[in-house]
Amino acid sequence: MNNEDELLEPLGNGIKIYTSKLHKFSTDTLLLADFVKPSKYEKAADFGTGCGAIPLFWATKVPPKFTLAIEIQESAFNLAKKSIDLNKLSDKIKAVKGDIKDYALKSEEKHSFDLVVCNPPYKSIGSGLQNKDDIKKLARHEIECSIDDVAKAASNFLKNGGRLCLCQRPERLVEVMSSMRKFKIEPKRLRFVQARKNKSPKLFMIEGKYGRNPGLTVMPTLILEESDGARSEELKKIYMFYGEN
Repeated sequence: MNNEDELLEPLGNGIKIYTSKLHKFSTDTLLLADFVKPSKYEKAADFGTGCGAIPLFWATKVPPKFTLAIEIQESAFNLAKKSIDLNKLSDKIKAVKGDIKDYALKSEEKHSFDLVVCNPPYKSIGSGLQNKDDIKKLARHEIECSIDDVAKAASNFLKNGGRLCLCQRPERLVEVMSSMRKFKIEPKRLRFVQARKNKSPKLFMIEGKYGRNPGLTVMPTLILEESDGARSEELKKIYMFYGEN
């Protein structure tokens, strides 16, 4: 990737992020980051951090005590590392290049995290048209990382009662909840996201807790737009600082 492909975008409160044509972030990423609402006392891990959008977005508000940002693609990892260094956040965020399936087995990391977050590929292998570009395939299809891989790795990372938060398409809700339970992560909080009130949900966000008893709370649906296409009041709050230098 040439430096000419890179863009420096303001996330707000003085935090900036490097992105590229191949490594960007979407509204879904920021919605998930807000849904998590990490505590300043938590130790967190971001699986498949990409260009580092989630931990950097947290840094514009109340970040966790520490975030381990794991990314398998070298070009995305390099962007995340560059942004962390630019914002002088290396004491709060550590970017590592690696596969979550391997990293979760390291004894010094097992069961030491309060929080795991993941914005996973939305498409399973064999579903839809696969992108011919290898980097885009990895981002959109479960080539290197399945839902089971995420849940299994999270179960190795999390303390008892620790949280796994992720987002996915509604048609995969049963699959996600089944996978979480398979690895002793009990679904506890669920929220659907709709573009407008008269539309079907396009996304869900879910939180599960490792080693906890059953009991699911379904939150009010997050509506992104008013009938005239303007941002909803809740979306405005989520984007409160976004774009500010």
